[in-house]
Amino acid sequence: MIGRDVKGLPANPDLPTVDPAETDPATRQLQGLVARGISQGFGGILYENRDRGHSILPETLFPNLTFLKYDEALKNQWLDYGLAGPILYPELVFGNSSTAQKHGKAPRSLARIAMTTPGGAARAYRDYAANSIYIYPEHKDHDEVDLYPANWPYMIVSQGSSYTDMPFMKAVALTLAAFPQDTRDALLEAGLIAPTIQMILRRNLTMVRTREHYLSAAAHPTVFSSKWLQVGRMIGQAAALRPEDIPPLVRLRVIEDGFLRRAGLANRDEHLFTTPSSIARIWRDFAWERQMVISTEPTSDPNGRDLTFDWVLLCGDPARVRIEPLDASGRSARITVNWHDAFAVRPRDPESDILRSSSRVDIGVFAWNGRTDSAPAMVSISFPTHQKRDYAPDHDGIRRLVSVDYDAEKRGAEFDPLLHWSAGWSDHFTYSEAGRLSGWERIADGGRSQFSTDGLRSDGMKVSYQLLESDGGKPVLQAAPADPTD
Repeated sequence: MIGRDVKGLPANPDLPTVDPAETDPATRQLQGLVARGISQGFGGILYENRDRGHSILPETLFPNLTFLKYDEALKNQWLDYGLAGPILYPELVFGNSSTAQKHGKAPRSLARIAMTTPGGAARAYRDYAANSIYIYPEHKDHDEVDLYPANWPYMIVSQGSSYTDMPFMKAVALTLAAFPQDTRDALLEAGLIAPTIQMILRRNLTMVRTREHYLSAAAHPTVFSSKWLQVGRMIGQAAALRPEDIPPLVRLRVIEDGFLRRAGLANRDEHLFTTPSSIARIWRDFAWERQMVISTEPTSDPNGRDLTFDWVLLCGDPARVRIEPLDASGRSARITVNWHDAFAVRPRDPESDILRSSSRVDIGVFAWNGRTDSAPAMVSISFPTHQKRDYAPDHDGIRRLVSVDYDAEKRGAEFDPLLHWSAGWSDHFTYSEAGRLSGWERIADGGRSQFSTDGLRSDGMKVSYQLLESDGGKPVLQAAPADPTD
C-alpha cells in the first residue's frame, strides 16, 4: 500500500524550530544554523510513531515537525503498529516502534522479525531506498549473545528495550533538520536520505574519530548504544554536506555463490536473503570452506564521480576470512570463509569490558567518491553453532568434518526456531586415504548405526528426514525409513 498523499507540511515561520524550553547544546546548535539560513529545519519532514504513543517524540519538541496520524479504520487493521512497511510513504519519513514480539514460540525484536520472515528483508530495503529510516530496540536479541542472523544498514537498532530508541529519534530528527535545502533536495531526489543518515550516525560515534576508524568494526555494530551518540557532530556534518559531495548507495550483486539452495540433513536453503545492500547466508552444509564473488557493479555516484571500494571484515576471525579484491578499484571481490565456532566479540566501546558471543561473519562494503564515504552495504554469514561440530586436518592438511552433535535441546544450546532445528543424535564421519567421505556412524539413544556415502543404513534401508515440533515448541529433525513408494 502506498500513502500517495501523505507528506510533511511546510514550515510555519511563526513557529520556533525547537521548543524554546530546550536548552541543550545540540538544539541550540540547530536553532543557530536555521536562523542563519544554513539549515532547512523541520519543514517537509514526516514523523511516524508505530507503537501508539508508547515511546513518542513530544509534539511540542519540534513545532514544525509533521506527525503522522492514523484513522480508526487503519488502526483496526493494525497498519499503525509494529514493524514499518505495510504502507510506503514516498516522502522523507523517520519513525520508531518501541515494541517487540515478546510471547509465542519465537519471541524476537522487530529487526529480527524483518530478517527472518519471508519478504521482510526486501521490504526493509524498499523503505531504506525510499527515504525512510526507522528505529527499533533490540529487546533481548543483543545481550550476552548477538542473536541476529545478519547485520544491515536498513534500520537503526538501539541497545535495550522500551524508550532506548528515544535518543536516536532526537538525533535523527536534528540531523535531518540540519541539512541545507539544496542538499536535502538532492538526497530526496536520489533516494539517499536513509543511507546518508546511517553514514553520519556511524561516522560520528564516540569511538570514531578518523576515516580509518570509520572503515573498521568500531563504527558498524549490529546494535547501537545511545552513549555513543555525538549529536552535535552529526548536526555539523549534515549542515556542511554539499549536494556535489553526497555519497552513493552501495548496491551489491552476487556473481558466484558457494551457498546452496538445499543443504544439511534437512535440505534447507542457505540463502536467508539477497537484497541490494545486504546479503545474508546461513551455513548449513558440512564443508569447512565456502566462497562467494560479489560485485558492486550496480553502484553509481549521484554526481558521476569515479568510485573506489573498501571491503572490510567487521565481525569474524581474520584468520578464517579472506577478502580478495579482483580489480584495482575494488569493484568486485572474492570472499573465502572457513567454519566459525561461536566467538567473543571485542567491545566496540573502549571503556566497556562486556564480551558478547556471536556466530556470524560480517563484511562491510564502502564506496569512496573522493570526498565522502558511503554507508556500508553488508554481506553476513551466520553459523549454526548450536550444533557441536568438530573439524580436523587430514594427512593432506585439509580440514574435514569429523563429527556433529545435533542434540542442541539435550545440551541446552539455544537456537532460532525459525531458522534451525535440533536432532537426537550425533554423526561421526570416516574418510578414505584419498580424503573422500567413506561413511558415518550415528549414535542415538545408546544405539549405533552405520551409513554409507549415499545415505543408506548398513541394513540397506534408506532414511528420510522430516521436521516436527518438540514438546517445547521448537523444531526437531526426525529420521525414519523412507517411504518405499518415494
